[in-house]
Amino acid sequence: MNKSIVALIFAQFLSAFGDNAILFAVVALVMQHSDLPSWYIPAIQSVFIFAYIALAPFAGPFADQHQKRYVLLIGNVLKALGAMLILIKVEPLIAFILVGAGAALYSPAKYGILPELVDEDELVKANSWVEGSTIVAILLGMVVGAKVADHSIPLALQMTIVLFFLSAAATLMLPSVMHSGSIKPTAMDFIKDIKLFVAKPIARFSLFSAALFWSAAAVLRVMLVAWGAIVLGMTNASDVAQLTLFLAIGIIIGAALAPKFIPMHHLRRVRFAGFALGFLILALGFVTSLIPAQITLLVIGIAGGLYIVPINATLQEIGHQSIGSGSAVAILNFCNNTCMLISVGIYTLAESLEFPVVHSVIATGLVVLFFATLVTMNLPKKTEGLVSGD
Repeated sequence: MNKSIVALIFAQFLSAFGDNAILFAVVALVMQHSDLPSWYIPAIQSVFIFAYIALAPFAGPFADQHQKRYVLLIGNVLKALGAMLILIKVEPLIAFILVGAGAALYSPAKYGILPELVDEDELVKANSWVEGSTIVAILLGMVVGAKVADHSIPLALQMTIVLFFLSAAATLMLPSVMHSGSIKPTAMDFIKDIKLFVAKPIARFSLFSAALFWSAAAVLRVMLVAWGAIVLGMTNASDVAQLTLFLAIGIIIGAALAPKFIPMHHLRRVRFAGFALGFLILALGFVTSLIPAQITLLVIGIAGGLYIVPINATLQEIGHQSIGSGSAVAILNFCNNTCMLISVGIYTLAESLEFPVVHSVIATGLVVLFFATLVTMNLPKKTEGLVSGD
């Protein structure tokens, strides 16, 4: 925990807090203005994801070829500008493109700077501190951001702007380290990496599985806004944030349990978590009261954490053995966000056509079950470079 790591943790905490606070400020905006359509929230999520996808092939190389503390600063400034645009009543669908662009630049620099700050034997510990602070920031950002937005949307937006600029200032405390490489990868290089990576059956399985999880998570998160209002009678963003909180806590619990129940050498066990995820989302469609909803969302999160953690670990290991773990993460982000954009886009269309949200929840559960079955049918019996399991 040297000064640089403390500065990075502080900067990441503030930035992640702001990311979630600004989202729930927009949720409050929609819930307080009946003239805004129900598809507005999934549309906001879609433009954010689109910016992430568009910059995915270039964000990593950009971070590698510049001082990462300045890349982190640029990412935060772009997010703050997006919040400013919403504050001065620019269309949020446009403003969130800037927020997404800031997040896309910020992510690879955040992970890429860690090896520059600590020795190799301290890298896992440093990652755990950064990830732990991020989880706390996400949870607090949802709850505090929603409560402030329910009181005053302009105040919530001003708070996020301050948070992003404070995070940007904290990054200036990080050391200046230039990347030694001079190669400038192109979009074609990124496509070549994808082709090389998916040549392995276990990599294809893991990519598809991860995309399934994040697509379901993205749809469920935006769906809860409409579902909570219609089924549970929720009238403000704080109620929705507290509902989402159970999902997030469940994912944390599942992630903590995953190494014990689904280690990498028993990756095939992940299919049971995938089936559970689909059945539980399907069950949510038949829930009509608050406490059962909270319990169901908590268990959905646990199943999701058990599902995604071994998948991510497998992808990182395969990447380390082939194209490099950093490139593997870039490919994973690109595939996940592309599938998330498609799934959230379909839900946005369903909302615009006034398809009942309860039917959308049930349909999501059935789709997850279908693809979990498809994944299981194509699940390799042995993993290449990893220990096979039953």
